[in-house]
Parts: sequence; C-alpha cells; structure tokens
Amino acid sequence: MVALTEDRNTKMQDAELVAQPVAANAVCHAGGLAVLNATGFAAPGTTALNLLSFGRFEQAVDNTGGADGDQEILIRRGKAFYWQNHGADLVAQANVRQNCFIVDDQTVAATNGAGTRSIAGVVVAVDANGVWVEAP
Repeated sequence: MVALTEDRNTKMQDAELVAQPVAANAVCHAGGLAVLNATGFAAPGTTALNLLSFGRFEQAVDNTGGADGDQEILIRRGKAFYWQNHGADLVAQANVRQNCFIVDDQTVAATNGAGTRSIAGVVVAVDANGVWVEAP
C-alpha cells in the first residue's frame, strides 16, 4: 500500500460494545469477566496463562457442545469494572495503578499466582468489598 494522496472515507465503529465469537464449549455469564483465549475466542476468565482480559460480558451465552465461533457474545470494553477480591491474595490500596490478575470470571488477585494467572488489568480503586479494574 502507498500513503494517501487524497482524502479517504475511513470507516469507524464504537469499540465500547463489541461482538466477539465464543470459544468452543464456553459458558459465558452476563456480568462476568471476559477474556480472549490463546486462539482469540471469547471465554470466561479463569486461572490460566495467555488470556487477554477484554472487558465484561453483556449477555449470557452457552456454547456447550459448540465449536469455536458457533456463537457470538457482546462484550463491554473501555471501562473500569468491579470484581471480587481474592481472599487468599488480596489486592490492597498499595496495588492501585498496578496490574492485578484473573482468578475466575468474577475474581481478581494481587499476584500472578506463581506464574499461573493472566493480567486482569490495572487496579483503579479498592474498597472493603472489591476491586475496580480497568482492562488493558
């Protein structure tokens, strides 16, 4: 491709609410922590490596028995979401503006669990009941 030599009508879409194909056999619950797995399909957060935190599921989709991409799900991005704080590995005030890590589709932890957890995002705030996390 060569650089533009005239104006271009570049298409645009809002990237705050996006549809993504769902991973095979994934059960996604509305309000759950959404990730993209190693092959790029949407799945619920879990303790695993090579997951990309993507936002919050806006609906429920059950792809049990389905192949990768058989269904799509809406995921909200670009916000801070409120997740449960892992009791055995608490995110604390000292962790604000640092990464926290995915435990499951509603829980985050302060550490990577000895190299077993993917990054959930950056801690925005912590209170007695949970953690505000901005997905990367």
